[in-house]
Order: sequence, then C-alpha cells, then structure tokens
Amino acid sequence: MVAANEAVREDAGLKFQRRRRPLSTDQGQVYAVIMAGGKGTRFWPLSRPDRPKQLLKILSQRTLISETLRRITPLFRRENVLVVTAAEHFKEVRKELHDLPTRNLLLEPQGNNTAPCIGLAAIEVAARNPNALMAVFPADHWITDPYRFRETVRAALKLAQETDALVTVGIQPAYPETGYGYIRKGRPVPGSRGVAVYKVHNFQEKPNHTKAVRLIRAGSLWNSGIFIWKASTILKLLQRFSPRVFQGLTEIQKARGTGLGGIPRARLLTVLRREYRKMPTISIDQAVLEKAGAAGKVLTVKADFGWSDVGSWASLHQLLPHDSQGNAAVGDWLAVDAKGCLVFSRQRLVVLLGMRNTVVVDSPDALLVADRERTQEIREVVRQLQKKGYQRYLTGSSGKD
Repeated sequence: MVAANEAVREDAGLKFQRRRRPLSTDQGQVYAVIMAGGKGTRFWPLSRPDRPKQLLKILSQRTLISETLRRITPLFRRENVLVVTAAEHFKEVRKELHDLPTRNLLLEPQGNNTAPCIGLAAIEVAARNPNALMAVFPADHWITDPYRFRETVRAALKLAQETDALVTVGIQPAYPETGYGYIRKGRPVPGSRGVAVYKVHNFQEKPNHTKAVRLIRAGSLWNSGIFIWKASTILKLLQRFSPRVFQGLTEIQKARGTGLGGIPRARLLTVLRREYRKMPTISIDQAVLEKAGAAGKVLTVKADFGWSDVGSWASLHQLLPHDSQGNAAVGDWLAVDAKGCLVFSRQRLVVLLGMRNTVVVDSPDALLVADRERTQEIREVVRQLQKKGYQRYLTGSSGKD
C-alpha cells in the first residue's frame, strides 16, 4: 500500500508526486487570480445576467466558482486569492466565496475581455508584492483530476519563477473541438524535470473541424486559459504590446489608494468607469501572448488532468455519465428509443420518445430544445430574443439551479 502523501503517478511521460506540501516558492509571493466576469450566455435558459455560468451548480452541489476556489486553495493562501468579477455580481460572488477577504474581490465596471481583467489583477498583486507570481484561472471550468491539476500548476509556477517567461497550460486534445483555442507548440525546453514544456510557436483561435484535425495531428494543444507569470512581467508586456490597456491601468493604479478590492471608493469608481470605457475589448492572447510568443517569451506546459471549459450544453453532455444509448441527464427523465440526448431539468419529469442528439433544458420560465451539435449557437438565440423583444426571458431569474 502506498502512503497517501507519497503516491506517484506516471502518465503520458509526465511524473506527478501527490504530496501534501507547501509550494517550494514562498507562498507570500504567490497569488491566484480567478476570472469571474463571464456572462454565460451559452447556458441560456439556465444562465441569466444575474446568474452567469460561474454561479450555476451544473456538475456538482457546488457552483463552478466554488469548485474553482476549492481546487486551488491547497496551493494558495486564501488571503492571496483574488477574484475579478462584474460589479453587478458582487453580492452573489461574495456569498459563494464568503471565506475570502472582501478586499480580495476586484470589481470591473464593465466586461472588456481578459486583458483588462488580468491587468487589473496584476496592478493589485504588484502593489501588494512587487516580486509576486500570479496564476490566472477561469472561474467556470471543470477539472476531473484536481491532484494532477495542482502538480501541473506547481511545475508552472516554478517555471515562471526561474525563467521570467509567460507560462500557459496546454491540454492534450481528446478530439477535434472547434470551440477551443489551440496552442501550436515549438521546440521542447530541456531540463524541465519530468514535465513536458515547449516554446509556443503561435496560437490558433477556434478553428473549423478540418483545421482542428490538422492541428491535433501536428501536436497542438488546447488552450486552457490558465496562465502563470510574474505580475511585473505581464505589466511590462502590456505596456509594450497593448499600450491603450496599460495606460488605463496606470490611471487606475494612481487612484488605487489602499486597494482595489471590495466596493470601490467614489473617486476610484469614477476612474475605473472612465478608463474601462477607453480600453479596448481584447483578450490577453491577442493583447500580449501572440506577440510575446513571436518574441520567444511564452512557454506551455503540456498537461492532461480532465479539463473542460464547459462551454456549451454539448460539453456538459460529454462530462456527465451516459446510459447505454449515450443519453445523459440531470433531474428526472425517461428515455424511450432515444440516443445521444441531454436532459437538464430540476423542475419536472422530461420524457424523450424517439429523439436523437437532442438537448432539453427546462427552467421555470423557458424551455430549450436544441440539436446537440448546434448548442454553440445559443448566443445567437439570445440575440434573437433581444431582437424580438423577449427581454423578460433574458433579464429574469432562471430560478434555483
């Protein structure tokens, strides 16, 4: 029998030691940033503006953001976990993450994608500790092997500390997904001590199926959206590659006072609103990583810890247990001659008769019935509801999840 703190797992050439031990880096110099600004429109009718995806309980009895915090806290002190979220979600996020200090919730006045979000967290981290490392995690992803996940993050933190590089986590693809971004890896990095590390050649955003197949055959990895770097490094590169974002961050930093967390003071709130309106809506990939990768400053750690961005109802279907006909469900349901279907209904019984690859999502005020292969198009459904004037089905609460 192997002791729990000494269990060693080998898989795909990677060696992970499952040990309950602190990071080799001083934990006071290591911060986690949870990005929780998403609107979750692809999970309508369950998700609404007041209840985005990260605040839903779709794969466990905890919300996705609570699962994220639970997954990372063995690596980070709670006082060193920052959450960037939309101002309108402050109360709900505070309720879910009540163990975190209020000052660790950073509020964005509007969503401008991940570059301003990460930049906002970076100026707060750098103000608290100029030498700190920061690891960035999306709030609404799902990971089936948290032990392997944490060992990958440990390795990435050490790599970022030693190299001053921007470190990404690339996932070994399981199939040619068209809803994910891809990392085209370059030469392997020697001396990585059992972890597969590569220079990043470039990034590829959401390819079509044919291109996704080619990318996988060429050894490309899924872009998990998990990033590790020094706060000072990402700020320098934002200044170099995305000056409009950096200029706004500089003005926010001047108004920061004792901190950015919690309900902003009136002056800080005014500056946040003004500077966010000026900033471009741009991802960190476009703002920095693609350009820094061309300059050889980006590395990727190849990993496989059962990752999914839970980006659509079809993704949820893949993650849930299936019956012998490939059907999956949450709630009460009955299938008669049905194959490849997903049911999500906590309100009432759903019966499928003769259905194929169909998604049925029941909420108190709306019912979605969709082709499973087209659930990435739910955003278009939301746009059409707006266009038709069905605002009450977008702004109203979807009820308990």
